[in-house]
Amino acid sequence: MYKCSLERMSDKIKTMSKYGDAGHGGITRYSLSKEANMARAEFQKRMEAIGAVVECDDVACMYATLPGSDPNAKRIVMASHCDSVKNGGNYDGILGVMTGMEVLETVAAEKIPHKHPLTAMIWTNEEGSLYPPAMMVSGIICHDYLPKELQVNFEYDNMMKSKPMDESPYANFGEALAASPYKGAKENRISPENSCAMFEAHLEQGPILEDAGNEIGAVQLVMGMFNYSITFRGFSAHAGTFPMAKRHDALHAAAAFLVELHDRYDAYNAEVVAEGMPEFVYTTGEINVHPCIHTVIPDEAVVSLDVRHPEPKVREKCMEILKELAAKDWKQCSCEIKEQWVRDTVYFDKQLVGFVEESMEEMGAKWQKILSGAGHDAQFCAYMIPTTMLFARTKDGLSHCEPEHVSDEDCTAVATATLNAVLKADAAL
Repeated sequence: MYKCSLERMSDKIKTMSKYGDAGHGGITRYSLSKEANMARAEFQKRMEAIGAVVECDDVACMYATLPGSDPNAKRIVMASHCDSVKNGGNYDGILGVMTGMEVLETVAAEKIPHKHPLTAMIWTNEEGSLYPPAMMVSGIICHDYLPKELQVNFEYDNMMKSKPMDESPYANFGEALAASPYKGAKENRISPENSCAMFEAHLEQGPILEDAGNEIGAVQLVMGMFNYSITFRGFSAHAGTFPMAKRHDALHAAAAFLVELHDRYDAYNAEVVAEGMPEFVYTTGEINVHPCIHTVIPDEAVVSLDVRHPEPKVREKCMEILKELAAKDWKQCSCEIKEQWVRDTVYFDKQLVGFVEESMEEMGAKWQKILSGAGHDAQFCAYMIPTTMLFARTKDGLSHCEPEHVSDEDCTAVATATLNAVLKADAAL
C-alpha cells in the first residue's frame, strides 16, 4: 500500500487556483484560454521535472507519461480537464489532473516498479463553457465508438465551427485550437491501440458522501438521462386592457404545467424509492419567454426538462408522464415537446471498479459505492477503453460555483486510492 503526499497535493491545489483566479475564491478558466494555458504550462513543468515525456494531440489534449518496464505494454491513463465554468471552483476537473500528477510524482519519488507506461492526461474543453457542447473533445476522440445517436452531436467539422458564448479573440473553436501552443499530432490521441485503461478522479459535486460521513466513492456508473424542451404557445395582447378570461398566457400555462409535473414526478419518485431504487432527479433550469415585455401578455414560453436515473424503466415512465401532460390543454395554450439530448446509462468496467474498491478498503478509508448524475469525459471514454471513476467528498455538495471545496486531505485520499488501483491494474492487465 503506497500513500500520496499531502504536502505535494496541497501545493498543487494552491498553485493551480492562481490560474484564472476570479477574485472571489474561485476561477474562470475557459478551455484554450491564456488562463488554461498557464495551468497546462504548470502541468508540463512539473511532469517534465520527474522525467515524464509530455505530448499533445491534434485537439490539444496533453499526455505526460512515465515509461514502464514492458516496452510493448499499453498506457494506463489518469485523466480529467483543467477548464472551468465561469466563476467556477478550484476542484472541478483540475482535481483529476492533479491526481494524475500526484500519482506520477509518487511513482517517481518512491521508484515504484510498474510494467505499463503510466500517463497523466488533460482532456480539452470538457465544460464547453466558452465553446459548446460540454465534453466536446472526448466526444471527438471517442466519436467512432459512441452510440450513433451521440455521434451526430460530435462531428469534427461541426465542433470546429462552435462559436464562443462569451468574449473571445477567436471566431470559433477551430480558430482557437489552431492558435493553441498545445495542438499536436492526431496519432497521439488516447485510443485502444495505445491505452488499456482510464481512471478519472473527480469531486462528487453532490452531498451524498458528506451526508454519509464518507471520504471517497467508487463510481459504478453515469446515469442515463433525457433532456426535452417544452413549448407553450398562446397569443400576445396588452397587459392592461385584455380581459383575464380571454387570455392565452403562455407563461401561465408553463407555470401550471410545471406544478403538475412536479406533483406527478414526486409521487412516482416515492414509488421508485419504495422499490429499493435510488430516486430520479429532474430539473427545469432554463425558461425563455416571448416577447418578455412587462406590458405584454407572453405568447410563447419555452422551458427545459432534464431527467436522470440509471434504470431505463424509470426514465420510460417519466417520459410517459411527460407525454401525458403535454397532451392536455394548458390555460388555453398549445403544448409541444421536443427531444434535445438523450443518453443511456454508462456502466464502468467491473474489473477497474473492483481495483478501486479494493484500494479504498486496504487504505482503511471511509468509502462507498456511488453513482454519477453528472456527465464526464470518462463516460465517453468508457465506450472506447475500460474506464472508471473515483469521487472525492464535496463540502456541502456545492460545485460549479466559487464556494466549491474539497479538503486537501480528501484530495490526497482520492489520489492514494487512484495510485493503488492503477498499480493493481498494472499487475493484472
